[in-house]
Amino acid sequence: MIELIGIVLVVQGIGGFINRVGESKSYSWFVQLHVLPPSFHIAASIVMAVAGVALVLTDMARKRKNKA
Repeated sequence: MIELIGIVLVVQGIGGFINRVGESKSYSWFVQLHVLPPSFHIAASIVMAVAGVALVLTDMARKRKNKA
């Protein structure tokens, strides 16, 4: 479940970042673009992507450790 949350955060973060950098007028389905003020969009997208990668890598390491 943690890995799934991580993947969703990565998709939301990278997608939201691309949306803002590409100067799209639509917020599409990216949560941070709907919830936060525009001045926080890029920073929130980066934080979400990094947190997602951290969750995925941590979960993968935990699973690998449990196998050994």
